[in-house]
This record gives sequence, C-alpha cells and structure tokens, in this order.
Amino acid sequence: MRVTVVGGGPAGLYFSLLLKKAEPEHDIRVYERNPEGATYGWGVVFSDRTLTSFREADYKTYTQITDNFIIWDSIDISYGEQVLRCGGQVFSGISRKTLLALLHERCLELGVTIEHQREIDDVGALEGDLIVAADGVHSVLREAHANRFGPRFSSGRTRYIWFGTERTFDSFTFAFRANEHGFFQAHAYPFDGQMSTFIVECDRTSWRNAGLDEASEAESIAYCESLFAPGLRGHSLRSNNSRWISFETLKNKSWHHANVVLVGDAAHTAHFSIGSGTKLAMEDSIALVNALQVKDTISGALSEYQLERKPRVERFQEAARQSQIYFENTRRYQHMEPLQFAFHLLSRSGRIDYDDLRLRDRHFVGAVDRWFTARAADRDVLPAIAAPPTFAPLRLRGTTISNRIATRVERPEDLAAAARSGAGLVFTGFVAVSEDARISPDTPGMYAEHQASRWGSALEAISGASTAITLGHSGARGATRVRAGLVDVPLEEGEAWDLFAASTIPYTARSHIPVAMDEAHMKEVREDFETATRLAASAGFDLCELHMGHGYLLGSFISPLTNNRTDEYGGEIEDRLRYPLEVFDAVRAEWPDELPLGVALNVSDWAPGGTTLQDAVSAAKALKDHGCDLIRVLAGQTTATHSPRYDPYFLTHYADRVRNEAGLATIATGNITTVDHANTIVAGGRADLCLLRTAVSGLTQKN
Repeated sequence: MRVTVVGGGPAGLYFSLLLKKAEPEHDIRVYERNPEGATYGWGVVFSDRTLTSFREADYKTYTQITDNFIIWDSIDISYGEQVLRCGGQVFSGISRKTLLALLHERCLELGVTIEHQREIDDVGALEGDLIVAADGVHSVLREAHANRFGPRFSSGRTRYIWFGTERTFDSFTFAFRANEHGFFQAHAYPFDGQMSTFIVECDRTSWRNAGLDEASEAESIAYCESLFAPGLRGHSLRSNNSRWISFETLKNKSWHHANVVLVGDAAHTAHFSIGSGTKLAMEDSIALVNALQVKDTISGALSEYQLERKPRVERFQEAARQSQIYFENTRRYQHMEPLQFAFHLLSRSGRIDYDDLRLRDRHFVGAVDRWFTARAADRDVLPAIAAPPTFAPLRLRGTTISNRIATRVERPEDLAAAARSGAGLVFTGFVAVSEDARISPDTPGMYAEHQASRWGSALEAISGASTAITLGHSGARGATRVRAGLVDVPLEEGEAWDLFAASTIPYTARSHIPVAMDEAHMKEVREDFETATRLAASAGFDLCELHMGHGYLLGSFISPLTNNRTDEYGGEIEDRLRYPLEVFDAVRAEWPDELPLGVALNVSDWAPGGTTLQDAVSAAKALKDHGCDLIRVLAGQTTATHSPRYDPYFLTHYADRVRNEAGLATIATGNITTVDHANTIVAGGRADLCLLRTAVSGLTQKN
C-alpha cells in the first residue's frame, strides 16, 4: 500500500514510523513544507498516562523520548504576594525540536521517505492509497474538501504570545499579575535542563490598554519581562516567531473523506492550558495505525478510527473549553484569597476534583479545609484540623445553615426524613401561592390556614436542618395533569382553570392559552404572594424562595421568549424584571427581616433568543439591591423545546459566574450526585450550597 503523509510534525512522523514498523512493505512518504530541523514553538508536555500508550506503541521511541524528559510533580500558583504549591501532578516535558529529531531519525531508520521543503500546490495531484492530512490547523488538504470535513472554528477571547526563557522552572507554574493596564497570566513549564516555555495571556482590554496591540516583537518582550520579572528572576524571554494571537478551537464534523484522513491539529485543537496538542496528535496516530491493523479495508479502518478517537477528543475538548473559559475570565476571581483562587484554578476543567487533589497532595487540601473553616466561622486564626468545606456552616442573615448540602422534598410528610439525612438545608418543591397558581391538581399550596398548619406540624419534627419553602405561580404551565411520567399534558377544558402569563404564549402547542396579565391581575397575584409569605412565616420556615424560572409566571416576564409585551413590563431586561421585582419587594416586606429570602432564577433558557447569562447576572445584581440573599441557579424549561446540556457540573459554571460577578450567594444545582462534587464546588468559591440530585443518605460525618 502506498501512503502519503502531508505534514512532518509529530502526528505525521509518529504515524509514519508506527505504520512502517507494523507493515514494512508499505511505501510511506512524508511531505514537509519547512526545512529539516526547522520548528516553531518551544516545549511539549505529556502526562504520565500518555507515556503508557507510547511505550506500547513503539518502545524504542518511548525510551528515546523519556531519556530526554524533564519530569516534575507539582503545580505552582503565583498570585499576589504568595506562591502556592500543589504536588502529585506528574508531567513530563521535552524540547519540540528534540522530539521531532527523534521521530525523524526513527522514520529514516525504518525506511520512511521524508521530503522537506515540499509545498502542496495541487491537492488533486497527490497519489496514494491513503492520504494522511497532518498539516496542522490550517490544513491545505482539509480546506480542499471543507464541504466534506465540515470544519468549525471558534476564536478565543484572550490574546496570548509564546516565548522561551532560560529560567528553568521546577514545576508547571501559573503566574498572575495585575497592573494599571489590567490582568495578565503566564503559563510556564520546563522542557529541558536549560530552557522553559513561557506563555503570556491576557484579555483584549488589558492587551490594548498596555499598547501590545501595536507593539513590536521586541517591545512585547520588554513589557512581559518587566511585568513578570519576579518569576523570571533576571532571565530574559526569547522569541521564536512570537506574536500575539487568539486561540482557535477547531472541530470537524467528519475526520475522513474517501481516502483522506485527518490527524492532529488538522482534525482538532484544544486550549493549551489543559494539555498538549502534540499529546493528542500522537495519540491520534496510534489510534489510526491500530484501526488499519484490525480492519480489512481502508474505508473500514478510517471509520473505526473516527468512531474510536473522535468521542475521546471531544471529551478532552470540552474540558479544555472549561479551562479556556476560566483563563478568559480570571479577572472575575481577583477578589478571592490565594488558597481559594488556587483551588479554583486547579479544579477549573472538571477533570480534577476535591478527592483527586486530596489524594495528590493532602497537605494542600488540608490547608484549603482549614482556611475555609476559619472563614466560615469568621475567624482569623486557622484551626489545627478541619472537616471538608461541605461541613462548614453558612450564615445568611439570622439563619445558620449547618452544612453546605441541600436537598428537596415534595410533601410535608417527607421533611423529617430529609432532615435526618444530614443535609443542612431542606427545600420544599414548588408550592403554589393560590389555587389558580397550581401546576396540576395535586400541587401543594400555601394559601389557606390549614395548609400552613400542615407544613408547620411537619416542621416541628425537624431538628438540625434548616428549611426553605419555594413559592411560585405556574403561569402558562398550569392546569396540567398530575406529573406521573409525562409533564405539561393539559387538563380537559372542563377541569382546567384560567392561566395568566406575561404574554399570550402557550407553553406547548397543545397547552391552554394564558391571558396576558393586566394591572388588576398583577395586583391580585402580588397579593397572593404576600398572603403565602405570611403563612410560610407562621409555619416556621427558615428561608423563603421565589420561583422565577422554568417557564413559570415570574420567569415568563424575565425571558424574551415568553415576554413580547410592549408596555413598561416588556423590552429590555430592566423592564422585563419590573414585575418580578415588584413581587419580590412585596414578599420581602412580609418576610421577617432576620430571615433570608432567595430566588430560583433561570440563567439560561437553553434556546436561541432566550435569556443570556449576562441578563441573568444583571437580574441577580438587581435582586441583590432589593434584598435578595441567595440565588438557586436554573436553566432551560422556559419553552418546551429547550436543548439541555448535561454533565456533573452543567449548572455549576452558571452559579460560579452569578456568585462572582453579582457578589451574591448561590446554590449550585444540576447533576451533583456526590459530596466530592459538592466539596469541589464550594471550596472553589463556585457556589455556597449544593443541591444534591440524588437522595441524601449517610451524609453525617463519621468519626
């Protein structure tokens, strides 16, 4: 078989030598546009997990590469006046130039033909039974068949520049610096005994304020040397065609077409803050060679390669996306103290959590525990030992919640069992403020004395846990059948009641059409909330929450998808908030001042044209100004056609932004199923409480 490889980087060379080793009779040719020995970039990073696959793929290159490794097992975070170290992070570095030389030599040894300074002007003239596009993010081969591969690019919001330095770091180092121009960060790591990679990154505003958008290469070097002088310790920065660029994330709908297949950066990219593109590229090469070995046809092998490799890379890209988002918004976390800032950074991508860090460096996590416990108790002196952050109390106004775990029940009779589980805060489900505010005929209510008495009797049996009632009005989602397997199925006409909403928009095509509220309706509903609030206070709840999400009445005013009003209650977010804030103010006036009042708020509708995260932050800031103490973050369900995204932290990122931009305590919700997840969220300052998705049992800490 004749194989043509376009691109003599790590992906192309490693694929060529692996295939030649497995099938010596194959004619394999590599075409590289640059001269032999020329390379751009400095060092390459590998994790210990990657090394195992290298050893199994080709032991000779594995030993040659590892013999040239610089190995470290810690991450340093330089923040403010402190340098914090977390151990147990095993990585290896090697010079990119050395790596290419080793792969080049092995290719020649095995009989691979390599042609340098070979430009591909005519893609159609390439010959071969298999053509491998290893020619990078700007792949000529991929672009020639763009309609088949379906490439999609997204540009990062920061600018970064890639340097080298003779300062040999002994760890993977993140350094953060603030000055009159803005906020900057450096990513540095060693790759041989004499040199380190040094990447400087900043947001576009800081970049422009510093004049770096117009700076020459020499001026950029001088600026960065001065800014990061403490970490460089007198060493200079070196350039290798260094320029300020934005990171381009690349995804392809398909990785192969006919006999052409993509590997490495031609197929995908992932932000440099979480892993090496070289690592992913060489793993692609291993997977492609394996597929060619197990399948009888080239087309079958290329399909097998894509099926096996593409999902793995996409999971990695998602983690890289979260890491990239973090580094694009580090300014948001400047208010954090160093230990929390460091923990937040280390757990930014969702791949490393509290328990992982505790296994890697118990001293670092122990320091986080002691700091968190002291701050929760408002003490300056750190305790000698401390429980994990989940078990620290939280004080909201006059209420002290015993720990950071929340759970939820639907019925009064379930409150006591939930409290015994060990959760610090027990929420009710949706409780209607009037008969017409119910979702379905069995929705619990708080609009009559007997209902308050029933809840009150249940609360008397609770000790050790705080309780919260969620008051709401169903709006356009009302008058539906009991939710037993199906939701939002409307009642028959004779069983339904009148519905009210911001606009005459039914929730589903088959739902009853609501009446757009006028002033009289608004006054009536506002009074219903006031009555329900007084009854909830008399029942003995510790916290009251208003539901402003999921397509219910108050949420229907906030979302542009369900509010098309042209009066003072529609239009921009400030006007769409007007009626929800009126209700909030009425409830705040009725609810005891010493008790906290919260809101369940949609931060995204998960639908085009819906509430944006910036809208939600603006709403949270307004609610805070009106006396709100806590935001429970929700998403979706504003319309029946929303498109959700699920992962263990799928709403945590929203809670993080609301908390750290609006300066308001938040409850993280979503697919949070373990105390480990909760510790990761709370310790990192992403939220103050976590609502566990599963039933809470056995939470009470053991001796």
